[in-house]
Amino acid sequence: MSTCETSHSMRSRRPASLLLVVVGSIVATFTLLGCVGQQDSSTSTSSSVPSSEPAATEPVPPLSGDITVSAAASLKESFSRIAADFKVENPDTTVTINFGSSGDLATQILSGAPVDVAAFASESNMDTLASAGLLDGQAKVFATNELVIVTKPNNPKGIKELGDLAGLADAGGTVSLCAQTAPCGKYASQVLESNGVTIPQSRVTLGQDVRATLSAVTDGDADAGIVYVTDAKAVGSAVTSVTIPTAQNAIAKYPVAVIKATDNAKVARAFMDDVLGAKAQSVLTDAGFAAP
Repeated sequence: MSTCETSHSMRSRRPASLLLVVVGSIVATFTLLGCVGQQDSSTSTSSSVPSSEPAATEPVPPLSGDITVSAAASLKESFSRIAADFKVENPDTTVTINFGSSGDLATQILSGAPVDVAAFASESNMDTLASAGLLDGQAKVFATNELVIVTKPNNPKGIKELGDLAGLADAGGTVSLCAQTAPCGKYASQVLESNGVTIPQSRVTLGQDVRATLSAVTDGDADAGIVYVTDAKAVGSAVTSVTIPTAQNAIAKYPVAVIKATDNAKVARAFMDDVLGAKAQSVLTDAGFAAP
């Protein structure tokens, strides 16, 4: 092949080679643009997805401080246990309980006694505080109770029903009842009157609260008495219980409330909520109380 022919052949092949280079450059450019687009899209997508981590919350500070609770005498065992459990769950708190007759406790609060929470055996005593504007919010019933006849162990006088108490008195026996200032005294009077039973006052010994009334029987100062079911259960074999049928009985409702003058409303409210809670309700049930 001549030099001219060779030169002509090379010239005829250059356009094809150049075309391949141009096409390759274009493909590479679009590929690069596609990769950049995908990276931008990926970045945009990931930035728009909200974080699955929960927002940080400030820890709730533990309860601390002291409160005083005025509680009906019939709540002694159960509230002592409830207060102990509350202390375990809230170690920086102290709960002091003043047990007594609901009527006396209400009078003390009306007179300005420093009380944070009240738990009574009668709604009427709590209503007195509410009417005086001394409650922080509404009172709530947390338990109920009933009355029972208690006698000396093994029931030596053979008491079987309410009417036998009148016969016991007529025979010279002594019957222990709560004073009228205590709810248990009002309930007992209601039950005896509605069932037509009269006991001469000369044959009655009056207790300031239900525990004093019960003690008269366990100590031998009275032959029989009328107390709450829970109090009879608390002393076990120290007395013999004689059931009063529901149709002849009275239902005692127990309300709890925070006192407006409390110096520690948070702990007082927490204790009230605890009394209404499942754990405390189990303690009350074990003591013989019924659900509200």
